[in-house]
Amino acid sequence: MTGQRSRVPKTIRENLHFLCAEIDGQLIQLEAFFKEPTAATARRIQDRAGYAHNLKSRILAACVRQMTGAKKNNRKHITLRSLELIASDLQRLSNLARQSLHHVERIETFETLEPQRYPAIVKRVRSGVASIEQALTDSDSELAIEIGQLQDKIEADYRKLFKIYTKEMRNPDIRPADIANSLLVASEIQRMGDSLKSISEALISANIGQAVNFERYFALQSLMSDLEGPVGNLTVETIAETRSGSSISAIKDRKTEEVAAVFKDGEKSKVKEERQGVKSWHSIYPGLAPKILSYEKRNQSAALLIEHLPGFTFEHIVLSENDALCATALNRLTRTLKDVWKQTRAQEPAELGSMQQLAKRLGEVRRVHPEFQDRKVSFSGESLPALDKLIEQATEREANVPAPFSVYIHGDFNVDNIIYDPGEDRIHFIDLHRSRYMDYVQDVSVFMVSNYRLQVLDRDTRKRIMNVSQDFYKSARGFARKQGDATFEYRLALGLARSFASSTRFIFDKSHARRMWLRARYLIEQALACPPGGEARFRLPMKELFVD
Repeated sequence: MTGQRSRVPKTIRENLHFLCAEIDGQLIQLEAFFKEPTAATARRIQDRAGYAHNLKSRILAACVRQMTGAKKNNRKHITLRSLELIASDLQRLSNLARQSLHHVERIETFETLEPQRYPAIVKRVRSGVASIEQALTDSDSELAIEIGQLQDKIEADYRKLFKIYTKEMRNPDIRPADIANSLLVASEIQRMGDSLKSISEALISANIGQAVNFERYFALQSLMSDLEGPVGNLTVETIAETRSGSSISAIKDRKTEEVAAVFKDGEKSKVKEERQGVKSWHSIYPGLAPKILSYEKRNQSAALLIEHLPGFTFEHIVLSENDALCATALNRLTRTLKDVWKQTRAQEPAELGSMQQLAKRLGEVRRVHPEFQDRKVSFSGESLPALDKLIEQATEREANVPAPFSVYIHGDFNVDNIIYDPGEDRIHFIDLHRSRYMDYVQDVSVFMVSNYRLQVLDRDTRKRIMNVSQDFYKSARGFARKQGDATFEYRLALGLARSFASSTRFIFDKSHARRMWLRARYLIEQALACPPGGEARFRLPMKELFVD
């Protein structure tokens, strides 16, 4: 994926040229020092620290000026961010050169360092620096890859040195301090390889207009070759960054702007779960999940090329489309869900375990909202039990009220994981790595709270959100009654409590988070107030819950 010639602003291009030349000059001095250590050579490197810093600062300042008005994820913005990273890593090479000299100064017997091994390693670093400008100007990703691959060679050099030094630790004639400082020198040089890899990734990101790392680029390159048509006609555009660390991008035709496929990558275990989830849906209920066009794994990461699904996410419909489309989409969603639940119903009871889930997530919630730390609550002179104690009591109650049957659920049924295609009047599910047989209340509660937590203050939109939640609840309740699920509302109360409380870790607005937190406590209190054995008579106070 080698792109067109890069258009780098003249000021940045000139300062980058001077910075590369400056770093090369310092590395030449470092190489000379290892061949013949003199105080004058070391001083020349130490005295030039300010030059690299000033050039980097000029590049960063120019990038900031250029980024004014640029959209966050467009090609210009990504190129400028990449240039900032390249400049910072180039200066880091200068810092590492000086730090290595600080360690050398503490070595009494210079031969302990095995200095003859270092010039070749420094020369590798210099070759990487020498290729930066060409890789950027020509948008040459292959050359950028070669720069990054120098890290592997430098790492191999480091391991050899490490082996030598650790072996010398057993030599009583060598000062332990000399060995320790030699290891520190080797470590600084090893980190130069890390900087070259970072520069390589920044160059690739600038070239293809998409923030990538080494693993992601190779996966993207491999999967894009599976698509029909020339790869050169395709562009990559970020769609989303998931909370689990995955990245989602659209592969578009450069000329028509039509989306050819969706690229998703991340931690191998998560992507593998996503792939398995899609496969399961295809076998259990065909047509809901997108098709997987290709799969690639590399080291600890993996990637999927997924069929692009036409339509809108449910979040977009609720926030941006008209009432008629919103009502149509909700109607199709509830009908689809009921059909899925009927067709996948299994007689095995299912435990929701929402209170156990909440207990595990309290730490994350309180790191974001320390004000939710468990403490005694007083109201009108009465001491109320702490929330943690309520959750503990509710866990025991919930274990005795399983769902009477299991169905196949989405598992992460947020409004941005549901797509409605108005043209075909069809629902599709995405992000399926948590799909499994479970209590359907899990999906019901997550969907309802994912609507509520949308951070929109517009009065009409908030009213629509409330109506969607209420109508969805009524549909799910109707299904439960027809299926003879008497404890649906009791389990839903605890499921909603879990979703309200745990979702606050994604909410920065303190007042909105507090409203959700108090609703969670209220629901748990209501569930505990219900006499044991009376769960079938429990009724949710929906009007109070979903009104701001």
